[in-house]
Amino acid sequence: MYDPIDKNNPFGESSSAFDMDLLTKLIRQQTQSRPLFENIAILGCGYVGSAVADYWQDRGHDVTGTTTSRERVAALAGIVSKVVLMKGDDLPAIHSLLEGQTTLVVSVAPTGFQVATETAYADTYITTTQNLVDALAQAPNVKQIIYLSSCSVYGDRQGKWVDETTYIDPLEHSSQVLHQSEQIILQAANHNQKVCVLRLGGIYGPDRELVGMFGGMAGMTMPGKGDRFINWIHRDDIVGAIEFARLNELEGIYNLVDDSQLTVKEQVKLVCSAYGLPQVQWDTSKLSLGRKSLQVSNQKLKAAGYDLIHPQILV
Repeated sequence: MYDPIDKNNPFGESSSAFDMDLLTKLIRQQTQSRPLFENIAILGCGYVGSAVADYWQDRGHDVTGTTTSRERVAALAGIVSKVVLMKGDDLPAIHSLLEGQTTLVVSVAPTGFQVATETAYADTYITTTQNLVDALAQAPNVKQIIYLSSCSVYGDRQGKWVDETTYIDPLEHSSQVLHQSEQIILQAANHNQKVCVLRLGGIYGPDRELVGMFGGMAGMTMPGKGDRFINWIHRDDIVGAIEFARLNELEGIYNLVDDSQLTVKEQVKLVCSAYGLPQVQWDTSKLSLGRKSLQVSNQKLKAAGYDLIHPQILV
């Protein structure tokens, strides 16, 4: 369990327990008629999936969570109704997972050695997603699918704005795989099953604070101008947006980033100032180490009615 930081004090200190009432209050939007309690499956209970499971389980839903790690089973058993140890290439296990479920959240990610090989990365996403589509065709009970993707599919736009209508131009193999997986899962959409793809910005939150990412740069001289844009989203807002998508039966693709739109230089300055660290210097005579710079629009999701819990980055 964890607590979002006070929305009225975005640069204050974080606490350690999630405030269910705050999240519920912030999702004060008109919703479609939904059952009071639902059977929900979360494929992939890692950093994000376990937080979503924790939220829904506390609100009375019957949540089934999956993991590929035997070591994670005991921890997950404390926050879900049922834990399933399985991999995405196990089609019979996916069929079994979907039985009796009304909502499915897909939050898979390669771990350990899988990240190092392109084949393993593709297996994690493409094979899993294709198996899901095959199984969903025989699971009319599943009404809502929420698939977590990444804004990395847009590639480098040299600081320009992108939205959901912008053409896709991923740089890395991993981003190409993500885009392929998006196209596959969207094939499951029909009049009975809604498919919503959320393209996430860089994820941060409890145990993934920005100081841990940028603090090591304090006092150093970095190459470039620091003018590369990075788009972030707090884990609280991922939980909030997933719940919003479920309640409102969203379909299609939505970007999920905050409003901050800061450059690396601006973000590092905020972190160093907040923690009393020496500021970073920038050597403009050298090329920046980063390859991607883009500003991701979140207007489509906001127009649908979602209010960000943390519109500005927390340090």
